[in-house]
Amino acid sequence: MVTQRELKAEITREKILDAAADEIYRVGFQAASLCDILTRLGISKGALYHHFPSKLALGYAVLDDVLLSKSGAAWDGALNQEDPIEGLCAMLEDEAHVMSGMRLTCGCPINNLAQEMSPLDEGFRQRIEKIYRVWQRRIQNALAGAQQRGQLRADFDAGEVAYFIIASIQGAVGLAKNAQNCQIFRSSIKGLSTYLRNLKKAPT
Repeated sequence: MVTQRELKAEITREKILDAAADEIYRVGFQAASLCDILTRLGISKGALYHHFPSKLALGYAVLDDVLLSKSGAAWDGALNQEDPIEGLCAMLEDEAHVMSGMRLTCGCPINNLAQEMSPLDEGFRQRIEKIYRVWQRRIQNALAGAQQRGQLRADFDAGEVAYFIIASIQGAVGLAKNAQNCQIFRSSIKGLSTYLRNLKKAPT
């Protein structure tokens, strides 16, 4: 049975993670300030260090416990549809409609950390690679399943296409972020959606 003290500690941990994820998203890991996170939450350093012994440990936990789970849920919602291609296209088109504000200014949090931290820290690199691999496998499995059901053409490698989808999305986000132009993202997503729909098996 979970005690009130344990429940309170877990709630505090989740609040720290959410605040840290937001701080890292806005300014990057290296510029992220633990003092700003503590001030925002109104908690002591002791409360933070009780859960995370260092800033690096906090960064790892943001990847493991926040970014991996949130991104996985988004992919699952799209890929678990009866028609995964239309599920993917709907997800991408929804993203295109909301690509503005902080999403445009800050881009993709995982891609940001890949660019910033993968060359500097092996722990970050491995965790980011794990996230990309989880994405790739989920997409690959959904496409392969649709191929087996006869929904998609058989003349493409589902694993290769999965990597292409991820690279296309990340590239589109990066281009739009750099130009601060949401139309670049929308145009790129339109092209990717056309490509995806062309993977469907022609009706007989």
